[in-house]
Amino acid sequence: MRRGTSFHTLHIQRLEKKIEHLKSISRRFSWVRMGVFISGGVTTAVVTFRIDAGLGWIPFATTVIAFSVVAFFHKTSETWIKKFGFLRDLKSDQLARVNLDWGKIPDSRISPDRPRHSLARDLDLTGPRSLHTLIDTAVSTGGSLRLEEWLTRTEPDLDRTIERQSVVRELVKLPRFRDRLRFLFFSIGKDKLEGDKLLDWITAGPPPQRIKTLTRCSSAFVVLNIGLFLLNITGVLPAYWVITLFAYTAFYFLNIRTIDGFLEVLTDLDEELGKFKKIVQYIEAAPYERNENLSRFCRLFQTPDHLPSKQLRKVKLAAAAVGLRMNPVLRVFLNLLLPWDFLFANLASAYRKQAAQAIPRWLEIWYKLEAMISLANFAALHPDYVFPKMAAGCKPVFKAAGLGHPLLPPESKICNDFSIRKTGDIAVITGSNMAGKSTFIKTIGINLCLANAGGPVNASEFESIPFRLHTCIHIQDSLTDGFSTFYAEVICLKVLLERLNSPGSPLLYLIDEIFRGTNNRERLIGSRSYLKSLVALNGVGLLATHDLELAALASESAKISNYHFRDHVQDGRLTFDYRIHSGPSRTTNALKIMRTEGLPVEDEE
Repeated sequence: MRRGTSFHTLHIQRLEKKIEHLKSISRRFSWVRMGVFISGGVTTAVVTFRIDAGLGWIPFATTVIAFSVVAFFHKTSETWIKKFGFLRDLKSDQLARVNLDWGKIPDSRISPDRPRHSLARDLDLTGPRSLHTLIDTAVSTGGSLRLEEWLTRTEPDLDRTIERQSVVRELVKLPRFRDRLRFLFFSIGKDKLEGDKLLDWITAGPPPQRIKTLTRCSSAFVVLNIGLFLLNITGVLPAYWVITLFAYTAFYFLNIRTIDGFLEVLTDLDEELGKFKKIVQYIEAAPYERNENLSRFCRLFQTPDHLPSKQLRKVKLAAAAVGLRMNPVLRVFLNLLLPWDFLFANLASAYRKQAAQAIPRWLEIWYKLEAMISLANFAALHPDYVFPKMAAGCKPVFKAAGLGHPLLPPESKICNDFSIRKTGDIAVITGSNMAGKSTFIKTIGINLCLANAGGPVNASEFESIPFRLHTCIHIQDSLTDGFSTFYAEVICLKVLLERLNSPGSPLLYLIDEIFRGTNNRERLIGSRSYLKSLVALNGVGLLATHDLELAALASESAKISNYHFRDHVQDGRLTFDYRIHSGPSRTTNALKIMRTEGLPVEDEE
């Protein structure tokens, strides 16, 4: 058992013991409460009816006080059970993420029907059992989406990467800050925070001037109704208020549809505001003095005159007031007494105008903070990972030591050292089936995606210039568009050539088994011609292939280098060391695998 795993397991066991102990105490308090209630009731009844009614107040008051004290301690024990339960669930979640126990890692809340572009599919960046699922701990859909966006970017943004990395580094050292935010949210509810409801509210409903006009008219009706009613009951005028009340009722039902949609959005917003407000208050009050980058990033939440929590409090009051109309009886009473619906629609509209520019900025900062907290949690769970050095002047352009794949189980993972000297270079990686070629090029790609997102990478050393990324790995046909797998690969390689000839940062491209959909002769001719055209262009490439003939290209160009993975036969079984070696592969294992599985194979001449 690894040290990190052992620590989490012991922590979970200690929390389980505390929870069981508190549950035992809670059960005792339940019995005590029942005992106090029954004994107090009996004593009060006996004293009241058998001794003196006046003296009966003494045991009654004593029972109430004793019951309240016991209830307070009972509630306190239940609160601690809830807190320790959350911590246990949090540590269990962290342990599952360390051990890649996918059955215990929550699925991403992002819709599985969302289209995945080739980079995300080829490198397992999104979807089930993906890097995004492993890292994502966001409590909002927007935070999950922002993390997905960072991980799947094909164009680098060095300044943003460095900025995010600096904040993530500071967040790694703030476990209480990270865990407290999650606890605050889950103490309210376990459904994702839907920030889009706030944005819907900003755009929903009729223009403010229309709402203001309706409010003025309805207010005039109410004032007139009340005035005529008072004059009627004092005998000054006949019951004219019945006529104006009918007119007001007609006005209400004719115009309420104008604001009904706006009021419904506001009612739905009430719950989301409660969640978001608590989180915002914590971010506002958090101490940032020793964390310069985090403080700078969250400064919008710490402007005394424009604290988000103050503005959200106003909106929540309006939303709560509108929520009262959900009771039909109360709705009629409130709108007879006051122009309730129109009045609070107008008030909410005014608050909406004030918050129209602020809310999108608050949400954007919150989404980014959540994505960076996810990356910081990932870094904290993998202290052996490093934050990469990303700079335009790195030489060689890519260099990594102890490079591993973050989605491989730690106990079976083999790490490699690898470097690429300069742009224009191509690494041709040969080797037998299952030797590790495809996994290795994916390892390069997935760690570069982590680096570009601002997170740590699975390496002991990692330096790279900012690369654009392109992959041709899991090529899929399309029945809808009438594309065969081969034609889809041709299109992918054509796009790669176009991107290499376009301006921008150097492109790092990963190709697995080029032109696999055609015959051997045409595949070799096409592959050799294509690779020759890539040499010295604005990028670097890694090509994993079974075609040992392609290794001969290294003798024709100094820009092409050969690497390989090896296999060995041990006790009649194929074994692999999964380590990359210089030079071309000298062996293949297809026939060995066929024979091992009992397939008929002719002897080689």
